[in-house]
Amino acid sequence: MCLRSFRCSFCCIFVTLYTLFLCFILSIFLFWIIISPSSVKFQVTNASLTQFNLTNNNTTLNYKFKVNIIARNPNNNVVVYYRRITAYAWYKDRYFATQIAEYNMERSVGIFNDLAVDLDVTIRAKFGRIKSSRFDPQFVKCRRLRVPLILNAKPAATFNVRRCSSPYFFQDRDDEG
Repeated sequence: MCLRSFRCSFCCIFVTLYTLFLCFILSIFLFWIIISPSSVKFQVTNASLTQFNLTNNNTTLNYKFKVNIIARNPNNNVVVYYRRITAYAWYKDRYFATQIAEYNMERSVGIFNDLAVDLDVTIRAKFGRIKSSRFDPQFVKCRRLRVPLILNAKPAATFNVRRCSSPYFFQDRDDEG
């Protein structure tokens, strides 16, 4: 008789723990769905070059590159605080000052292909009343920009809005995985 009551007690404890575990997993899943931290969306709405010249020794570029970037957080449950934003400009997948080879051809046309801007940001996120610590998400990459050169206040062509790529925004770039 005692053995039978022990089995029954063990089964009740097991079922209770199993139910609590399932409830815990379900609550985490529901919390995740409610917060649903979808990635922040970035896009370049305007870009222009008002100066893009070789220096006298033909080894570096002298430029004035203007870029308007919009960041949109589609998630109303998460607030993003930008603590630092650093922009890096690229021409032909290199820093501006080091790429000269295709410069003259594109200058004669008045449109420079393959310009890019990468954003290095440090953010904090707020989920309701809970604030995260500061972290650095993956670089936001605004690549393959086709930017008109503006001479005498007239652009050679118009700029087309371009989306930027940003991997999962709420993960620190130093995290494993």
